[in-house]
Amino acid sequence: MKIALANDHRGYSAKTIITELLTRKGHEIVDAGCNDTSSCDYPDYAIGASKMVADARVDQAILICGTGIGMSITANKVHGVRAALCHDELTAQLARKHNDANVLCLSGDLVGHALMERIVETWLATPFESGRHQRRVDKINEYDKHHHA
Repeated sequence: MKIALANDHRGYSAKTIITELLTRKGHEIVDAGCNDTSSCDYPDYAIGASKMVADARVDQAILICGTGIGMSITANKVHGVRAALCHDELTAQLARKHNDANVLCLSGDLVGHALMERIVETWLATPFESGRHQRRVDKINEYDKHHHA
């Protein structure tokens, strides 16, 4: 799977851990920055990685900032993105299974590295369940199609 990774300065350390995990699992990584701990603005990186998902240049994206909230808000502004902020394996599983989320947002400050790895592994291993959930995702996509500038 081809996965974009993006972060701000507070997510840099976590991105290095996730990069190692994804590399071990054989995934192709597109690093969409940032690449150090110098203060920067998370929207610059969230938008770039989210556009890669929306344009089908990557299969999914993982975005990391201090809380994950800013990345999630920003990613969900991009047409075609369904970003989910996940803090544990269950939210990661349900975001994929029920919502077909295509962008995972994580907190670099509030989630430990071991838990973060489990969240990412769960996210990647969980398929969209479709069925009754497809109708709901279709409604989200329909609204998105008609109301994005």
